Amino acid sequence: MGRYIDWRVMNLGADFKEIAGRLGVDQVMARVIVNRGQDTPEKQRKYVRGTLGDIPEPELMLNCREAAELLKAKLQAKKKIRIMADYDVDGVTSCYVLLDALQALGADVSYDIPDRLTDGYGMSVRMVEEAFRDGVDTLLTCDNGISAYESISKAKSYGMTVIVTDHHQILGDLPEADVIVNPWQKGCPYPYKEICGVEVAYKVIRVLAGLMGSPLPPEKYLEFVALGACCDVMPIMEENRIIIREGLRIMAHTENVGLRALLTVNGLQGKPLTTYHLGFILGPSINSEGRLASAKEAMELLLMTDREKAEAKAEEIKALNQTRKAATTDGTEFAFGYLDETGKGESDHVIVLLIPELHESLAGIVAGKIKNRYYRPTIIFARSETEPGLLKGSGRSIEGYNMVEKLGEAKDLLNGFGGHRMAAGMSIREENLEAFARRLNELDGLTENDLTEKVYIDVPMPLSYVSDNLAEQIEAMEPFGTGNPRPLFADRRLRLVGIRQLGRSGKYFRLTFQDERAFRSEVITFDGEPLFQDIKMWLELEDCDRIMRGHELDRVPKMDIIYTLSINEYNGSREAQCKMEYYRRSPED
Repeated sequence: MGRYIDWRVMNLGADFKEIAGRLGVDQVMARVIVNRGQDTPEKQRKYVRGTLGDIPEPELMLNCREAAELLKAKLQAKKKIRIMADYDVDGVTSCYVLLDALQALGADVSYDIPDRLTDGYGMSVRMVEEAFRDGVDTLLTCDNGISAYESISKAKSYGMTVIVTDHHQILGDLPEADVIVNPWQKGCPYPYKEICGVEVAYKVIRVLAGLMGSPLPPEKYLEFVALGACCDVMPIMEENRIIIREGLRIMAHTENVGLRALLTVNGLQGKPLTTYHLGFILGPSINSEGRLASAKEAMELLLMTDREKAEAKAEEIKALNQTRKAATTDGTEFAFGYLDETGKGESDHVIVLLIPELHESLAGIVAGKIKNRYYRPTIIFARSETEPGLLKGSGRSIEGYNMVEKLGEAKDLLNGFGGHRMAAGMSIREENLEAFARRLNELDGLTENDLTEKVYIDVPMPLSYVSDNLAEQIEAMEPFGTGNPRPLFADRRLRLVGIRQLGRSGKYFRLTFQDERAFRSEVITFDGEPLFQDIKMWLELEDCDRIMRGHELDRVPKMDIIYTLSINEYNGSREAQCKMEYYRRSPED
């Protein structure tokens, strides 16, 4: 049955009947809204019906107007400006928004994006030196810069102006930039801090456009802001929720030729878009350029105006993403095999593993997959492609383990590290790897409770309560994602009375459950293999074969399930669909 998962019911109290009546939703939805932290009428209104008008004014952000005024002066003086971006989706979308807007305002502007392997994260000294040789007067960072001490110091020694727009948390002193726009700065009154780099850049551009007498239309660039916010795994709450929802709507008919080409080659043109499409199709395609090639290729796509050339470029990007996915699968399967064979997936509280053939840019993706399977803080290393003997690592954590803080306890073994509570990057000499793994496991401080994954059920709800209307209300709560997960419901003591295979993959199944009142409901699962293995354990072989052939058996143990509810649209009809996310044998059975 796999590792144990602790099922917990969220029991936040409120007057759900009053909330449901005021918002015009089912009481089940009222419970979900409160579970998402919306504990006041105003928060609840914004969650359900928030508009772009509910987003705080950009000038509330410390130094946002000052940055815009400085940029205006540079534009009027016809000074050369260079945007210094990062190589991920947030960086690329930030770069595009700044470049397109500044060009529209008449700026002499160019851009640069670091090479992941040779430059590393953010604005490098090499990039600064190149900008100086090109006669650039002003450096404008996006999605980086708050920790670029050496690079900014070099720029200032050349007499250059530096404007930093960033969203990363500030771990030390501020760099010596002329202006810094970052919501995490001490004294910044901006009410919501959890925004991405492109949102910060977008706010500066909005103020600048107003100062230049060319205010931006409310929906301008929102598809790019939404893409950056979703792919940088920002909480889909507050203004992020509004921007992503509106951005998804706009993206479906975007005027950007390159983005439209990326939608087309992925079969998404003209289809309703969700956060899944941003986070698992479009975003990874752009990220694959920054990981395996150059993020400048992704920028080139967004700047294209010829449809045929854009679709050809988009096909190249899609193919590279397929290569990335195959390499990630190979690395993940290698790790699973090693950890299962050695037992380290269970015995080690902190998983530290070198995957010899893995491209260093994929370490974080693989670490996330391993963390999800074993529910352990995980750090995956790959060999550096530029420096023999050096390993590059990326870590993903669990609740209860502050990764960057714990790395600090082993910093004497590392060449460098950085990050935050849930994710970090680092480098280490290969000869120090074993001692590093041992140190982290000796000092992990994790208890068995910490190492037990918790699943939080929004509402215990019988399958018999499911309706098309309730499913439609849940769909209206989109977008779902980090900080705003799709609601989880649970039913108990169900008997599995039917199994039917769907599709050609052999993985999708429609399950028929019967409750203790003889009410029958259909539930789909996209991964039937674990359930089948458990059925083989619960039943004799002959009975197992019979139920797999569609026969009903009274002897099948009763099950508890956790499920999600959505709308399935097929051939023009829409109906409620339940998808099983977790299951277990009923404790009472």
